[in-house]
Amino acid sequence: MLTTSEATSTSPAPHHTHDVHNQAAPRTNVDEYTTNAVLREAVERHGAGWAHSELAEVGKLVGSASFQRDAELANTATPRLLSFDRWGHRLDEVEYHPAYHRVMGSAVSHGAHTGAWENPGPGANVARAATFMLFSQVEPGHACPVSMSHAAVPSLRLQPEVSETWLPRLLSRDYTAELDTPGKSGAVFGMAMTEKQGGSDVRANTTVAVPAGRGGPGADYLLTGHKWFCSAPMSDAFLVLAQATGSAGEGLSCFLLPRVLPDGTRNVFRIQRLKDKLGNKSNASCEVELDGTVGVMIGTPGRGVRTIIEMVARTRLDCVLGSTAGMRQSVAEALWHTRHRSAFGRVLAEQPAMTSVLTDLAVESEAATVTAVRLARAHDDADDAERGFRRLATAVAKYWICKRGPHHAYEALECLGGNGFTEDFPLARRYREQPLMAIWEGSGNVIALDVLRAMVREPESTEAFVSEVELARGHHPLLDEHLDRLHRQLADLTTEDTSRAQARARTVVESMALALQAGLLTRFSPNAVSAAFVASRLGPDRGHEYGTLPPDTEMSAILERH
Repeated sequence: MLTTSEATSTSPAPHHTHDVHNQAAPRTNVDEYTTNAVLREAVERHGAGWAHSELAEVGKLVGSASFQRDAELANTATPRLLSFDRWGHRLDEVEYHPAYHRVMGSAVSHGAHTGAWENPGPGANVARAATFMLFSQVEPGHACPVSMSHAAVPSLRLQPEVSETWLPRLLSRDYTAELDTPGKSGAVFGMAMTEKQGGSDVRANTTVAVPAGRGGPGADYLLTGHKWFCSAPMSDAFLVLAQATGSAGEGLSCFLLPRVLPDGTRNVFRIQRLKDKLGNKSNASCEVELDGTVGVMIGTPGRGVRTIIEMVARTRLDCVLGSTAGMRQSVAEALWHTRHRSAFGRVLAEQPAMTSVLTDLAVESEAATVTAVRLARAHDDADDAERGFRRLATAVAKYWICKRGPHHAYEALECLGGNGFTEDFPLARRYREQPLMAIWEGSGNVIALDVLRAMVREPESTEAFVSEVELARGHHPLLDEHLDRLHRQLADLTTEDTSRAQARARTVVESMALALQAGLLTRFSPNAVSAAFVASRLGPDRGHEYGTLPPDTEMSAILERH
């Protein structure tokens, strides 16, 4: 037994063990727009300089500590399915953390959803794209219903009596989460296309739509079937595909499916379960069964794919914007960490190997940004050349930029070391998010084959794309060689049989994407950036990983822009 003096000398004696130093301070309360020189320049270049003030306001909002905290909460306190109430009545509701609704409300209030439709004009789509990117940079999950709401507008306009009811609500900047709110002025849209047996092959859909009356465009139908992926199930309405029957017309058709019917009752919308996804945690995705569910036909019977084609094009553009926003977040976080941490006697960002990696990540981010905003600009112009360009370039960019996103996020995450691998830092969330952009609205093969289809069916789109990339000829010999090679590849495709052309689709689309990005950089970015991109992506000594830039790259000048 210890004596009193012995017990005193061996009792716990808490004391200060160490000081916390050599850790980066939180990257909060920054203006994500004003500090993003590449995005700011692109917005000015493509006719939306008038939006600088509001974009700076958005930049401060999404860079604030409170918004970043809401982004974290929305992804950690994830959506919860409420199938029934306490008495056994079906609810079919998804409960979100209030932080998610605060994020959604902010995005809608700044027009990230339908601002370009609300106030059309020069630069409208560019300003909306920049707004969407700023919000997506910090919290990407909410961008799904925001994007679908934006993309639904052209499909709704095909049915005037339907758009008269729904468009004012879609264009509203009011956000109310509850479905049953009387006199609800705003609305957000979702979409539910894919089914178990079909996936991307929506023509294999088995959901049946029976006319409730006369049938035909603008008429009510009763839908019975299922949807395997339904994103944002608490949206006010959805565009869905179903096989129409009846004398008014048959075949795969498009329908608007409201969650709440005009008489105030809930439409049949049986949420079977929520998907447990790799990423995109703040946004609920579900499986849903339809059983006599009311839907209004949009467009011509049997022409459902044609009705939603513009919606698909718009959401594909937003996949590019979302991946690009993720690259910006990755570069910003990696630079912040490495500029505020030392190892082996030097600041990390100033050590040559790390400098090369950071510069390469920045170059990739800049290439994605100039491409994304150029595509948004193409949606502000109505002439045939721009329509042709955006038809092909959107698919090309969607394939390439979204494919580059996951590895870019991983490399940036590695710059943070062990911190990057923890969920306390945003790059772990970003790494899990980036693959979604490559899958949503067409995975790699679907997009590559769509490029081939466009070149065959709409040769004017190939001409418009080639005209755009040829604008950069003469700026760099390696780019000129690549353009010559691309011309040969495109010519070969026209003479090959279908199977061989499809097998080479990814190779050709990659060449097209690199030509587009290199061309835009040589035309619009400083020579240091374009030279680094061309040499490392098109040159004979190009590497396969980030951080393999030529030794003469002007790294300091590039990083200063980011």
